Amino acid sequence: MNKKQAVIITTLLALIVCMGLLATWLNNPLYVQEGGDKPAISFKNVGNKKKEVETGNYFAEAKLVRDNKHNSTLQNFKSIMEDKNISQEQRDKTADKYASLALAVSQENKVELTLQAKGYEDAVCLIGDNKANVVVKSKDKLTDKQLKEIQSVVVNECKIKDVEIHTKE
Repeated sequence: MNKKQAVIITTLLALIVCMGLLATWLNNPLYVQEGGDKPAISFKNVGNKKKEVETGNYFAEAKLVRDNKHNSTLQNFKSIMEDKNISQEQRDKTADKYASLALAVSQENKVELTLQAKGYEDAVCLIGDNKANVVVKSKDKLTDKQLKEIQSVVVNECKIKDVEIHTKE
């Protein structure tokens, strides 16, 4: 074994040791509470808390899925509008669809923020085909006053009168 091979083997061994240390370090909890060694994020599902975790995940996941769908659709519309092989008429139709979807995304966000400002813990709004679906986080059934309040928010922000309101715990 010559000197060059020894250097390569030593470098590879050092790299393996570093990767082992890095893997060990990354498998430990990243966030630690101030008081001790407990991780701030617990992965244990304990009795009633499981339902809360699922509900929190529902709203976050619904928003994530919706946003991903909107982003991919907007990206597809944009690529169609930029394609020179497509007729001008088709590009104009796509531009109209792009504008209406971008407006719907903005309106959905406004409705969600307004509902949270009015005291609702969380909300997801989906707008399509002149219809709005709103899911509000609530343990109890919504009162008529709350239903009217949610509907008025949607009408004021989106000018859509066909509103379906659902609750999720």
